[in-house]
Amino acid sequence: MARTRLSEGKPYVTYTLIGINILVFLLCVAQAGFGDPGAATIFSSGDLLKSDVAAGEYWRLLTSGFLHFSVMHVAVNMLSLYILGRDLELALGMARYLAVYLIALLGGSAAVMLFENDRALTAGASGAIYGLMGAMLVIILKARVSPVPVLLIIGFNVVLSFSLPGISVLGHLGGLAFGAAATAAVVYLPGLVLPEGRRTSQATGRVGWIALGVLFVVALGLGIAGGVTYDGLTYIR
Repeated sequence: MARTRLSEGKPYVTYTLIGINILVFLLCVAQAGFGDPGAATIFSSGDLLKSDVAAGEYWRLLTSGFLHFSVMHVAVNMLSLYILGRDLELALGMARYLAVYLIALLGGSAAVMLFENDRALTAGASGAIYGLMGAMLVIILKARVSPVPVLLIIGFNVVLSFSLPGISVLGHLGGLAFGAAATAAVVYLPGLVLPEGRRTSQATGRVGWIALGVLFVVALGLGIAGGVTYDGLTYIR
């Protein structure tokens, strides 16, 4: 019996991302003497704070997405990544799925840098995971399946983000927007810009990758530019 593409292979990128997040969390816990992971040097060297990015520590736009404040924080995020990532990775392919994930992560960081309070300290994979929710919505719409279940999930999580204290709503929304945009660039854009006779797999793939590259640069650029809005206040850890 023939199998669909979605049922083939294993979501190795999803498993790897989960493994990296858990490993980094355990290293932080161990370095903090099995106390607050936020007290670890690894954590303070990679979390997202406007003053640090404004000082040129641009890696934080990426590394902050692999740091977590507590066991519950990392557990919820990794469970969500497992649930969302498995099917998305097999639908998009490993490389494009990873690109969407990283673009969503950077998009969340960019929103924080542009609009968040200057003293807010941000960390976690939530922005990237919200990006996967946006990606799932685009895939569902492309397949012409009812988007209501995905919209309800997104709506519930957005309401939850506004309701709970200490949640980076901007990071979530930025990740959601960039994750949806990146996936739309892969599944919709080639059909819009290529004439019907030129829609080969190579041409559509090329258009998709160019668009993903542009979105990656835009997300990174916005995150760096967000340092310009920094008011010069010093955050004391």
